[in-house]
Amino acid sequence: MPKSADVKDYIRTIVDFPHEGIMFRDVTTLFADPRGFRMAIDQMLHPYAGTRIDKVVGLEARGFILGGAIAHQLSVGFVPIRKKGKLPGTTISQDYKLEYGEAIVEIHDDAIQPGEQILVVDDLLATGGTAEAGIKLIERLGGEIISCSFIIDLPELGGRKKLEAMGMDVSVLCEFDGL
Repeated sequence: MPKSADVKDYIRTIVDFPHEGIMFRDVTTLFADPRGFRMAIDQMLHPYAGTRIDKVVGLEARGFILGGAIAHQLSVGFVPIRKKGKLPGTTISQDYKLEYGEAIVEIHDDAIQPGEQILVVDDLLATGGTAEAGIKLIERLGGEIISCSFIIDLPELGGRKKLEAMGMDVSVLCEFDGL
């Protein structure tokens, strides 16, 4: 990559995956490049300089990679929101709609304390269903979401508008047209 590369330059597009007509935005190429990965983490952190963040919540699964790195940089705890049945111990759950059906995500019932300031992270914002479900779980535990941060936004799918309509601050590093 040239020195002046943008985060978007590290993301490859795979045509017709997982279904025909889908342009899959693959961030594994970004994660695999040390310069690209560092750039993405630094840019995701930048808007929150000087902001109190108690925990970073990552949405399954690529949000774990980003969330772990961001939590490490901030010296705060990391909390995963996982698909149903993947967390041991007592959890609370939230169902949500996907483009192709429904799903359920869970969080440990003691992962967030009331009043904690939470940053939610994931790689991609599409319809916003997963993020909305995660936000509902965090709020049920009393967490206060300061922002939701993503590498990619697919504006045509309306996820950002959905989250902003919920009163969420949303930060993205780049956008791609299409599905």
